[in-house]
Amino acid sequence: MTITAAPLTAPLDETGPTTRCRILETAERAFREIGYQKTTVADIARTLRMSPANVYRFFDSKKAIHEAVIKRLMDETEQRVIAASAMVGQGVSERLSNVILVLHRACVERCDANPRMHEMVEAAVAESWDVCAHHIERIGSVFEALVVEGVAGGEFAVADAALTAACLHTAVLRYCHPTLVSQYPDAGVPPVEAMIAFLLRSLRGPA
Repeated sequence: MTITAAPLTAPLDETGPTTRCRILETAERAFREIGYQKTTVADIARTLRMSPANVYRFFDSKKAIHEAVIKRLMDETEQRVIAASAMVGQGVSERLSNVILVLHRACVERCDANPRMHEMVEAAVAESWDVCAHHIERIGSVFEALVVEGVAGGEFAVADAALTAACLHTAVLRYCHPTLVSQYPDAGVPPVEAMIAFLLRSLRGPA
C-alpha cells in the first residue's frame, strides 16, 4: 500500500512540532485514500521515512492519531459555525438559521466528497471519543450565545436560554449526525429549511 505524500526535500525533523503536523497530514491523506481502518501506523511511518517508534513518540496509539485527525475536521466545522454566528448586519434569527445550515451542509459535503473520512467520523461518534463530546459542547455554546442575544434583543421569548439551546441542538441533530445523514438521508425527514422555520417560530413565542 502506498500513501501519496508531499516530497521531502530534507531529513524530517523528528523532534520539532512540525513532525506532529506531518504525521497528521499523512494520516489524514491515507484515511481519505484507503480508509482509516486499513491504514496502519507502519504505513504512516513508511511514507514519512521514519520508524513506527518515532511516530509513537508523538501519538501513543493509533486511536490517538484518529482522534487528532477527527479534531482537525471538527475544528474546521466549528470555524464555519462561528463565522456564521457572527455575520455582521444580520439579525439573530438569520444567523441561527445559517449556523444550522452550515452544520447540515458540512455533514452532507463530507459524506458526499469524502466517504472514507465520513466513516471515520461515524466511528468516532459511535465510540464516544472525547473529542466528539467537546465538539458537541462547543457547538452547543454557540446555540446558547445566540439564544441569549435573541432574548436580550427582543427577537426571542424564552425563559431558559440554556435549556432552549439544548432543545435546538437536539432538534437539528437529524440533519448533522453522520450516521443519520449518510444512511437514512430521506427517511421521512422534512427539508432542513422547514425545520428551521418551525424552530424560529417557537422561539418567538405567541404572536
